[in-house]
Amino acid sequence: MSTQPSAQGAHPARPGPTPLLVLDVVGLTPRLLDHMPHLKALGRSGSRAPLGTVLPAVTCAAQSTFLTGTMPSEHGIVGNGWYFRELGDVLLWRQHNGLVAGDKLWDAARRAHPGYTVANICWWYAMGADTDITVTPRPVYYADGRKEPDCYTRPAALHDELTEKLGTFPLFHFWGPGADLVSSRWIIDATRHIIRTRHPDLTLCYLPHLDYDLQRFGPDDPRSLKAAADLDAAMAPLLDDARAEGRTVVALSEYGITRVNRPVDINRALRRAGLLEVHTQDGMEYLDPMASRAFAVADHQIAHVYVRRPEDLDATRAALDGLPGIEQLLDDEGKKAHHLDHPRAGELVAVAEPDAWFTYYYWLDDARAPDFAQLVEIHRKPGYDPVELFMDPLDPYVKIKAATALARKKLGMRYRMAVVPLDPSPMRGSHGRLPASDDDGPLLICSTPRAVGDRIAATDVKSLLLRLAGLT
Repeated sequence: MSTQPSAQGAHPARPGPTPLLVLDVVGLTPRLLDHMPHLKALGRSGSRAPLGTVLPAVTCAAQSTFLTGTMPSEHGIVGNGWYFRELGDVLLWRQHNGLVAGDKLWDAARRAHPGYTVANICWWYAMGADTDITVTPRPVYYADGRKEPDCYTRPAALHDELTEKLGTFPLFHFWGPGADLVSSRWIIDATRHIIRTRHPDLTLCYLPHLDYDLQRFGPDDPRSLKAAADLDAAMAPLLDDARAEGRTVVALSEYGITRVNRPVDINRALRRAGLLEVHTQDGMEYLDPMASRAFAVADHQIAHVYVRRPEDLDATRAALDGLPGIEQLLDDEGKKAHHLDHPRAGELVAVAEPDAWFTYYYWLDDARAPDFAQLVEIHRKPGYDPVELFMDPLDPYVKIKAATALARKKLGMRYRMAVVPLDPSPMRGSHGRLPASDDDGPLLICSTPRAVGDRIAATDVKSLLLRLAGLT
């Protein structure tokens, strides 16, 4: 057992590990930090450094690297989702921690200090993880098809405790057209409550707010800069709590969001080349991954291209060669060079040009699009759809439709919130590529002076946290 002084030096030494609060401030970059005075002051009195990220620079891959100290080629999280070949299905945003291979941060901490306690508030792959306290978004899926906001907690009693104190987890403010600061405030308040009542040695807190307006409007838009200032103000009480408790604070980000203006319909290119297959039900087209010779799982600025047979690789390359918006098409050697050579990865991995991003769209006629295309439906779409952040501007009745759906919901009836546009052109921000400069990339801030040097790699975050806790 080690004895460590508090990070701020205002409290006497305490036995056991130094308590940590790790804030995942999604999308935080040095440019945005200038609009976040509380976080900036934390870095000024402590330390900060550019943080290397991974390819793809997306939430699930980056967080898994932070917590295991390994790259996607080892921990296996090659994106926010992938094609599960053994199931014949594309699945995004799975939640079971068993998908992440490797020695987790808490495993290493408990070897050094048996009884080390960990709270995970909304970091991904939370369910099934060997943490002491878990809070993660988890809707209620009723038998009649309704989806209602809620969360999963462990211990189970924490669910009703948080709901009574803070209200139901605001799922529709966590993602979708209504995504805003409300969800991050709920997560902040839940984190404060858990620290105050449970005192975990390590608290992981995920704050998604910067993801929303930076994707909607771009990183330099005044609305995005206001989002940064608003999140900083919302975090202030949590930072005050940590300081009062003598808790070391680490704030980090997974990626920076850069301005984009070109959607790339990679699956439509594969379909026009005769490589992608669909099947039809009730006049709607659905991707048929098992029958397709090649198709792509779009994930922001990265797309895993799955090719069923080796003899179709050349045809797939030919279909994508010269497609505007694709900068690189990584083969086996390219994947290995980027530590993305894992069986879950596509046979090819497409990387978008800096101002481009990949849609998941595979239909050639919007009249044939599946019904989920205009819904916020992250688990049914065979790729990431950032357009879910918008309501359809071309539909003059979109607000009436939304109000009608909400009225049906309040009456306990089934409803369809079909408000998402099929036009991807409004998107102004994306991520997934490796950053072009440190100003546009992620960073790490620590309340402890001289905790980090000139730069820190994503694979070194785990060892840094163990050192800050006094466990190495």
